[in-house]
Amino acid sequence: MTKCKTAERREPVFGQPPGNKARIDENVPRRAGRSRVTRKRRSPVALLLYWGMIATVWAVAAGAGVIAYQATKLPPIDALAVPKRPPNIAILDENGVLLANRGDTGGAAVRIADLPPHLPKAFVAIEDRRFYSHLGIDPQGILRALIRNTTGGGMVQGGSTLTQQLAKNLFLTQERTVSRKIQEAILALWLEHKYSKNQILELYLNRVYFGSGTYGVEAAAQKYFGHGAHSVTLPEAAVLAGLMKAPARLAPNRNPAGASERAGQVIAAMVQEGFITDAMAMLALAHPAQAIRDRNASSVNYAADFLMDTLDDTIGAINEDIAVSTTLSVSLQAAAEKALTGELDRKGAAFGVGQGALVALAPDGAIKALVGGRNYADSQFDRAASAKRQPGSAFKPFVYLAALEAGLTPDSVREDAPINVKGWQPENYARDYFGPVTLTKALALSLNTVAVRLGVEVGPKAIVRVAHRLGIASDLSANPSIALGTSEVTPLEIVTAYVAFANGGIGVQPQIIAKVKTASGKLLYQRKGASNGRVIDPNQVAMMNSMMQETLLTGTARKASVPGWQAAGKTGTSQDWRDAWFIGYTSHLIAGVWLGNDDNSPTKKASGGNLPVEIWSRFMQAAHQGVPPQPLPGGIWQGGTPSDATVPMADNNGFPFPSSLPGAPAGDARALPPARASGAPVPPADIPNPGVFGQKQGAQSGKQNFFDTLFGG
Repeated sequence: MTKCKTAERREPVFGQPPGNKARIDENVPRRAGRSRVTRKRRSPVALLLYWGMIATVWAVAAGAGVIAYQATKLPPIDALAVPKRPPNIAILDENGVLLANRGDTGGAAVRIADLPPHLPKAFVAIEDRRFYSHLGIDPQGILRALIRNTTGGGMVQGGSTLTQQLAKNLFLTQERTVSRKIQEAILALWLEHKYSKNQILELYLNRVYFGSGTYGVEAAAQKYFGHGAHSVTLPEAAVLAGLMKAPARLAPNRNPAGASERAGQVIAAMVQEGFITDAMAMLALAHPAQAIRDRNASSVNYAADFLMDTLDDTIGAINEDIAVSTTLSVSLQAAAEKALTGELDRKGAAFGVGQGALVALAPDGAIKALVGGRNYADSQFDRAASAKRQPGSAFKPFVYLAALEAGLTPDSVREDAPINVKGWQPENYARDYFGPVTLTKALALSLNTVAVRLGVEVGPKAIVRVAHRLGIASDLSANPSIALGTSEVTPLEIVTAYVAFANGGIGVQPQIIAKVKTASGKLLYQRKGASNGRVIDPNQVAMMNSMMQETLLTGTARKASVPGWQAAGKTGTSQDWRDAWFIGYTSHLIAGVWLGNDDNSPTKKASGGNLPVEIWSRFMQAAHQGVPPQPLPGGIWQGGTPSDATVPMADNNGFPFPSSLPGAPAGDARALPPARASGAPVPPADIPNPGVFGQKQGAQSGKQNFFDTLFGG
């Protein structure tokens, strides 16, 4: 029986007669069933590997297709030729008058064999540490750049290799697109196939842009240090290599501190790569490179440098001589330089003012004059476009515009009286108070307490939104002190923001390039009339014109005048007399003047109402000669006394009591105008502690803090 049972179990499953079905189901299928379960429950790891392989195959196929497509958009590889020399860039004014040449400072080509070894090594150390080991593309560098960008850790080096940078500079535009990056990679592989590593590095050093209109290491060495590339020292090599991060911003003749800091990073990278010893690094850091003075002192060079900084993003790679027609006026540029330097030469020492800037824009945003400093030969740093300073009361028009948009009018009344905002007690310049005043009078006299009340009433965030909408690009801190202009801005951006007051309420972007043509006459770029659209309601434009015109008639800018023209504007003085501003406009031109010291030291009581106004008037009178007077667009507001013109009931700090708040007088019809009923003024107790005023809550009213010295006018 045992034998028979064993035989039955060993009977084959397949091919059994139908009568044995019971045995099949009873004996064999148990193993077969387990087999079927195994097939259904495949390991998750196996599934992941399987589908990963499928996805990889498809990704490779798709990538190959994209690369092949981008390759078809390039000219034939064999037809690509390296440009023979940097092109010349002729910079013309609006009437075709030659202002400056750039690009013709490209030096003669130099051989790597003729350069000191530390010079090319500096570029490899900071720009492409695996230059001699990769094939034109560095996957490890790209991955590192992606990780640092994603994690917010910043990048010491970018993801592009030296070969990719050379490909971009030689053959491609500067657009930041995936398509251009793929083409850049294809060309980098081609360059690596066609040239040796030293040839690629040599081409790179002779073609790359070093700022201030210089192309190639020979021209840069001559420009910044007064000698050829063959004599460049280790500290100088570190400066030149450091320029690759931001040629315009880190040029040693324009930003010596920034250039020196970046050079230190280059030297550290060279030590890390073993290119120099610790002793060599310490010696280089102890004796940093010193840029020579530029012998050309004309202020037009500030405008030319600014143009060169924007040209690259406008037309991309330049492979032939071009002529750039600008929006600049040679006569206005000369008048601006004469007004600024003339007044500083006469009165700068008396007021303790070492530097200044003046920028003038047309109502469409075209830059007509740009003076970035007192003397270009002494300092190439462009204070008009690059220096960020506190605007003080020159920022107040944005506060008042926010108030108008909240429902107030120039005739609305607010209390000019001492105020305490969480321990912060801003005061007026003269430390006296007028009591109930209209917004027009408060702005004309630059009363700080009223500006702060309005700022709290509408909210700091609303003020920031208004300023950004009109053209302020810098970050602004949304705290109560924003009403007194404590966030830093550049002269160019705040003058740009004032343009909307002068042109009827249209936002603009500053423009300096009008047209670009090749030497043969081919048009490469034509500026089109574009704007940011309406940014101020027409009725509120008239209100702002009315209030800011009063600044010139009875307020802090009574010395400002443009005979025969309606003019308006605002003075500004930052804490401790460190910055003095005046920004004013007619329907023909908007101009702003900044005065101060590069080290941020206080002046000798230079305020917006004295020296800046004199410089502005001198320039604007010259700029309007022979131009028929035109009124301001939108006119001057002629409204009557509004329903909210009476002084609202207020708490001890002068804030109006909305009837919905505890402590408000019952039935006070004057509490708020109808437009403000849903957005009641915020009492001091509800204002978030700004946390930056340097004074604890509940400080004694007589104790001054960091912002107490902020004043208007």
